[in-house]
Amino acid sequence: MERCGWAGDDPLYIAYHDEEWGVPLRDGRALWEALVLEGFQAGLSWITILRKRENFRNAFHGFDPEVIAGWGAPEVERLAADPGIVRHRGKIEATIGNARAWQRIEAERGFARYLWDFVEGRPIRNHWEMLAQVPAQTELSVNISRDLRRRGFRFCGPVTTYAFLQAAGLVNDHLVTCPCHERVMRAQ
Repeated sequence: MERCGWAGDDPLYIAYHDEEWGVPLRDGRALWEALVLEGFQAGLSWITILRKRENFRNAFHGFDPEVIAGWGAPEVERLAADPGIVRHRGKIEATIGNARAWQRIEAERGFARYLWDFVEGRPIRNHWEMLAQVPAQTELSVNISRDLRRRGFRFCGPVTTYAFLQAAGLVNDHLVTCPCHERVMRAQ
């Protein structure tokens, strides 16, 4: 069996594919981090974000939305000057706003429960045989994106949201020829 072709031959990318991508996340903060990083990835390659992920975690205080929700202009300026992350002012400001939106959802019903309710608590298991079959977005990602934006989130369009659903394991899009396809289903 072969792993999904997008993993390429970069050891960091292979480890991410084999150990993280598609494994169901059930922790609200971990889900929020994954969504934020997918937002930063928009317009870039995922390997760029992956290589900077630890810098992001340090710069954003471990992606603690409770801390980030209280940030303002001084933190935006600090982050916009940090060469260890993607210095996109709009994405930085969106992350602060997204932390506030996360707080509202977390208080209402829990962010993890909110997201997992869209898939009735279980990962959607797709059966793709070729990368060309995997969609960039789905009706589900359109609906979740729309609801997230209604709740105040930014940088979470349908394509970004679908990439997040795949990465966070709400959707299993490992190819059926990939050894991870079955393994992530057992991890649910």
